[in-house]
Amino acid sequence: MRESVVVGIDVSKAEFCVAIDPSGETWTSATTPAAIDALVERLRAVTPQLIVLEATGGYELALAGACATAGLPIAIVNPRQVRAFAQALGRTAKTDAIDAAVLALFGARVRPEPRAVPDAATQALADLLTRRRQLLEMLVAERQRLAQAPPTGPVTRDLRTHIRWLDRRITEVDDDIGQAIQASPVWRVHEDLLRTVPGIGPTTARTLLAELPELGRLDRRAIAALVGVAPFNCDSGQQRGRRRIAGGRASVRASLYMAALVASRRNPILTAFYQRLRAHGKPAKVALVAVMRKLLTILNAMIKQRTPWTLHPPFVNA
Repeated sequence: MRESVVVGIDVSKAEFCVAIDPSGETWTSATTPAAIDALVERLRAVTPQLIVLEATGGYELALAGACATAGLPIAIVNPRQVRAFAQALGRTAKTDAIDAAVLALFGARVRPEPRAVPDAATQALADLLTRRRQLLEMLVAERQRLAQAPPTGPVTRDLRTHIRWLDRRITEVDDDIGQAIQASPVWRVHEDLLRTVPGIGPTTARTLLAELPELGRLDRRAIAALVGVAPFNCDSGQQRGRRRIAGGRASVRASLYMAALVASRRNPILTAFYQRLRAHGKPAKVALVAVMRKLLTILNAMIKQRTPWTLHPPFVNA
């Protein structure tokens, strides 16, 4: 029987370092469009069962998209998980070639599930949302500086000018995001469905559309783990530790937290759920994380079934 071939690719701004398991073959490639096309053709020739890349802040997306278009199975994994795997193997040294070999071995041993790469439109929407967050962070910082600045003077005038500019840019980016969603019939329908839920505003709905394209495609446990709201056990022997959430997509979780905060007060079903947990002695933060998880479960079922919110949804206990 033919051995299972797994490819690990260490990604940097200027270079891809490729390693193949089990043959041990390695090579490097540039990151230009022509070099990516050549790399994809070479990867197709080895017919890999899996190609593993680390999430590197966007440098991996061009190669991942090219591989997905060519029908190659791609898994983009968390660098922290791969580093823990390398440490467990005793591989403390770190070079691009070593990292590529570790990624290939990680893929062969752990077998992360290949997932669809966001298409160009989804990536563009995610970029707009990221830019909106950056502008908001700058706006908050400038307002804090203005509060500490003297009442008059050149610095105060400059701060006020910059704050007005940031306000305009945020409005313009919001318009760009709205136009992108309106241009897609699927996004338009999904946003309308999400906005029927008390507690889900435009920012949360758009964040879910852009940064959680798996919504409606996974089961409730998988989607909760993906976002990072699934509690993990911490038990040993007779000791029973606290369940904690960890990992996941931080931007989605932050937006979902604000939605759950509103839903725990304004959404009849989730308000009752939150109050029941608090009455049973759960700390406020624990109860709110449970609301986040339940809200995400409901949203996932709504998108899957294409059903708007009602006061008695059939999937509320899903």
